[in-house]
Amino acid sequence: MSTLTQDPAPIIPDATDASDGFVRVRGARENNLTDVDVDVPRGCIVAFTGVSGSGKSSLAFGTIFAEAQRRFLESVAPYARRLIAQGHNPHVDSITGLPPAVALQQRRGAPSTRSTVGTLTTLSNSMRMLFSRAGTYPAGAPRLESDSFSPNTATGACPRCHGLGIAHTVTEASAVHDPSLSIRDGAITAWPGAWQGKNLRDVVAGLGYDIDIPWRELPQADRDWILFTEEQPVVEVTPQRDRVAKPYKGRFWSAKSHIMHALADSKSEMSRARAARFVESGPCDLCGGSGLTRAALDVTFAGHTVADLNAVPLSELAEILRPTTLIRTATAAVSSASSGESTEVAVTIATDLVGRIDVLIGLGLGYLSLGRKTPTLSPGEMQRLRIATQLRSGLFGVIYVLDEPSAGLHPADAEPLMVVLEQLKASGNSVFVVEHNMDIVRRADWLVDVGPGAGSNGGAVLYSGAVDGLADVKTSVTRRFLHPASAKPDEPREQREPTAWLGLRGVSRHNLVDLDVDVPLGVLTVVTGVSGSGKSTLVSGVLGDAVREGLRAGRHHADPVVTESAPDDESAAVTTTIDGVSGLEAVDRIVRVDQRPIGRTPRSNLATYTGLFDAVRSAFAATPDAAARGYDAGRFSFNVAGGRCETCLGEGFVAVELLFLPGSYGACPECGGKRYNDETLEIEYRGKNIADVLAMTVDEAAGFLADVAAASRSLETLRDVGLGYLRLGQPATELSGGEAQRIKLATELQRARRGHTLYLLDEPTTGLHPADVELLMTQLNKLVDTGNTVVLVEHDMGVAAGADWVIDMGPSGGTAGGRVLVAGTPAAVAAHDGSRTAPYLAERLAGA
Repeated sequence: MSTLTQDPAPIIPDATDASDGFVRVRGARENNLTDVDVDVPRGCIVAFTGVSGSGKSSLAFGTIFAEAQRRFLESVAPYARRLIAQGHNPHVDSITGLPPAVALQQRRGAPSTRSTVGTLTTLSNSMRMLFSRAGTYPAGAPRLESDSFSPNTATGACPRCHGLGIAHTVTEASAVHDPSLSIRDGAITAWPGAWQGKNLRDVVAGLGYDIDIPWRELPQADRDWILFTEEQPVVEVTPQRDRVAKPYKGRFWSAKSHIMHALADSKSEMSRARAARFVESGPCDLCGGSGLTRAALDVTFAGHTVADLNAVPLSELAEILRPTTLIRTATAAVSSASSGESTEVAVTIATDLVGRIDVLIGLGLGYLSLGRKTPTLSPGEMQRLRIATQLRSGLFGVIYVLDEPSAGLHPADAEPLMVVLEQLKASGNSVFVVEHNMDIVRRADWLVDVGPGAGSNGGAVLYSGAVDGLADVKTSVTRRFLHPASAKPDEPREQREPTAWLGLRGVSRHNLVDLDVDVPLGVLTVVTGVSGSGKSTLVSGVLGDAVREGLRAGRHHADPVVTESAPDDESAAVTTTIDGVSGLEAVDRIVRVDQRPIGRTPRSNLATYTGLFDAVRSAFAATPDAAARGYDAGRFSFNVAGGRCETCLGEGFVAVELLFLPGSYGACPECGGKRYNDETLEIEYRGKNIADVLAMTVDEAAGFLADVAAASRSLETLRDVGLGYLRLGQPATELSGGEAQRIKLATELQRARRGHTLYLLDEPTTGLHPADVELLMTQLNKLVDTGNTVVLVEHDMGVAAGADWVIDMGPSGGTAGGRVLVAGTPAAVAAHDGSRTAPYLAERLAGA
C-alpha cells in the first residue's frame, strides 16, 4: 500500500462524513500506481502534481476518468456502444462517490489545413446554418443546405481547389529555370531525370520538335503545348545508345501533367517533394481563396459573405452579429430562400453565436478568426479554445479532468484561465487538473502529490489535502517549488556575453510585419510574449527557415542541416519575406526540436528512435551462439520476419474485440509479450536475452550495457535529461510530449558536434515538472558553454530569468502583436513599462 499523508482539515467536504463529498479510490494499480488509496473532494479545484512519469496522469485520467467513462458507457445500449470509441477498464479495486466526467487532454493541433478555429469550436456549424436558413439569397436562387457553406464537403467545396482555397499551378517560369538551354540539355527542369527524362526528350523529337535550339527560341505555341497539354500521344522511338537501338513505343507527358500526377498519385514522399518545387501556389482564382462554390459566395448576411465573416477577428464578428440579437419584432421563418435576416431563426442562431464568441473574447482570443488554420495556433491558443467549448455546455455535477490546462500559456493568459476554472466550480462541478504550473497549483482548493520519483520510483500518493500542507512532506519533490521560501536559493550563474549577432531585417510572416530583430550568438536566448504574439512564427518559422536556407545556399563548409520538425501542411501557402539576413557566417548547423511524437505506433520506441537499439542488436549478433547459427543483427529486430514472433508480428500483444464491452489488449499467447520467437530468445548476451534488455529501464541498461560504447553514450544522455525511468522498449504512444521532446534532445546531444550549432526549441518546458525543467536547462546551458547558441520560445519565467538574453514580443496576440517590445538582459526586460511579461519576470527575479 502507498504511504499517504492526509490533511486533517479538508477545505470543502468533511472526509469523515460517509454521506460524502469525496471521490474515494481504493487499490489503484494503473501503470506504475502502487495499490493507491486516496480520497479526493468533489466540488473543488483539485491539483494533481508530481514529476513527469510519477503516475499523476495514471491516477487522474487512467483511473478516475477511465472508470467514470466505463460506467457511463454501461448505460448506453449495447448496439450503440459498438459505435463509440471506448477506453480501457482501469486496474482499481473500487471507486465510490464518482459522478460523470469530462476529459480535456493535451493534444497538438492536427496538421491539416481543413481544421480551423471554426471547426474546432463548432462555431462554423452555427455559421453555416445561419447563412442557409437566414441568409440573403440572389433573386430566384434556391435555398442551400448548410453543407453548401463548408469547404470540407462535396457540395460546398470549390471544384478547382477542392475546398483548400489554394491552387497549385505549373507555369513556364516554374518548369523551365534556364531558357537558354535546349530541351536536349535539360531546359525543362520539371521533367524527371535519368532514363525517364531522356525518354521524354526522344518522344518530343519524334513528334517533330527541335530539341537542340535554346528553349526561348521555340515558338510560344510549341512551348505552351510541350509544357501544358493534356494530350498524351504515343510515338515510336529509336534510341541511340551504344550498340543498342531497339525501337519502342514512347508516351508523351507534358511538364504540367507529370508534376500534377506526381503530386496527386505518387507514393514516394521524395517524388512529391521534388514535384512541389515546380509549382506556384496562391489563392484559387475561382473562389478567391475561400474554398467555396460561387453559389455559396452569392449568399450574404448583414452584407457579408460567409467567407468575409470567416476572415474577420472574432471581436469584430461579434459586433456584426450583435444587432440581429437585439431584434424584438422577429418574424416566423419560412422554408424558402426568401426567409430573410429578421426571423426568429436568425435571432436564435445569432444569439447563440455571439454568446459563444464572447466567451472566447473573454479568454483573450478575440484576435483569432473562424477561418484561422489550427496548425498555425500556439498550444496556449488551442488549449483555451477547447476549454471555452465547455463553458457554454451548462453541465452540472460533473468532474472536469484537465491535462495541464496552463500548458503553453503566458502568465498573463493564465489569469483568465483561473477565472474559467472558478466558473466551472461555481456551476456545481468538480475540476481535477494535472498541473505543473505552481501558480495554478497554489490557487487550487486541494492538492494530490504523486511520487516521489518517476516510473518504478513513483506511483505513490505522498499527500492529499490542503495546498499549504505539502510544506510538511519532506519526501515531495514538488514541495520546494510550491514553497520556494523554504528552499535553499540557487547560486546565481554568471551571465554570458554574445560572441556575434544574427540579424534579420524586414521580416513579414503572419502577424510579423516589416520586423527587424537581432539574435545574439553564443548565449541562451528566451523569446517571451503572450500567446499569439508571434514568438513561434519568429523562431521556428522565420529564423529557422532563414538559417536553414542560408546554410544550404552559400556555405561550403556547413554540415547537413538537421530539422526535427517538419513544416505543417499550410507551409506552401505561407508567404514569408525577409529583406536581409546577416551573421550567417558564424553558424555551421541548425537543429530544431519540438514536442511532436517520436512515432505514431507501438513499434516505435525509445531504443529505436535514439539508435541505441542498433548497437544492442549488433552486440547480440556478435555473440558466439548467434554467429554459430548465422544470425545477423536483423534477426534481433521485432519489425521484420525471421526473429520476431509471427503470432503478434513482433508487437508483443494481441487485441481482443469484445463488441459490447471495451476492447482490451492481452499479452501474445505465443511469446508471452516478449515479441520474439523461442529461437531468437535462446541467444543471450551476459545472461540476458533481447526481450530482457528491452524491458530494462534506462538506469538499469546503463550499467548492463556499459561496455557497448554506442549504446552507453545514448543511455547516459537520456539519464542526463531525466529519463532514466523509461523502459528501452516503451512504445512511443505511451510517451508524453515532454518525454518525446527530451528524447529528441538526448538524441542530438549524443551526436559528435562540429562547429557552431544553433538550437531552436519551441516551449521545451511544456509538460515538465519544475524539477525536470532544471535537468533540461542544465543540458541546454552545457550546449551554450561548449560554444553553441540556444534560442527558446518559452513562457516559464524561471527559464527567462536564467537566460542571458530575452526578446519580448507583443504587446498582445494576433494583429495587435508581432512586434519586439524590448530586448536585453532579463533585468532590462523586467523593467520595461509596456511589456506584459515584465511584472512576472520581475517577480521571479526578486525570488518571490
